[in-house]
Amino acid sequence: MEDLSFIIGLIGNVISVLVFLSPASTFWRIVKNGSTEEFDSLPYICTLLGSSLWTYYGVVKPGEILVATVNGFGVLVEAIYVALFIFYANKKMKKKTGILVGILNVGFPAAAILGTRIALEGEAQIDSIGFVCAGLNIIMYGSPLAAMGTVVKTKSVEYMPFFLSFFLFLNGGIWAFYAFLVSDLFLGVSIH
Repeated sequence: MEDLSFIIGLIGNVISVLVFLSPASTFWRIVKNGSTEEFDSLPYICTLLGSSLWTYYGVVKPGEILVATVNGFGVLVEAIYVALFIFYANKKMKKKTGILVGILNVGFPAAAILGTRIALEGEAQIDSIGFVCAGLNIIMYGSPLAAMGTVVKTKSVEYMPFFLSFFLFLNGGIWAFYAFLVSDLFLGVSIH
């Protein structure tokens, strides 16, 4: 069973990498046009938050190196996306995005990591960060709703990338199966 879970985890890593890279064409467009246009930064900020905390979870939980490595890659990619977004956004959007990054990508992860490191040990530490990650992932999967608002407003699916939706669907399925194989409730609840 351990070999099967490792293989499924590797497949999950490949699909997760595709999820992280699927907005690359959007950011190529932003760089090429020199503008963030009608794109919203919230999905990228939320993904960076989730990836940061899942990296921490994968590091503190024994045997979850696959979760840590792929989310570490996600932190790098999402940080690049957020930096590009801030660089090319208009003044009002830069301010909004900067505030959100400060709160959600610096303040919240720091508080969660420090809080669990200082106050808890062993399984309690792992369980508490897993609980936070699972809850945030459930919320994070709602962040595409911000893009849906733009889709409705513009009457165009241009701002809801197909490949992102497709790879998120595959990602949820493969990580749910992995969670079942390794009996990790937190990965399963969040459909990482």
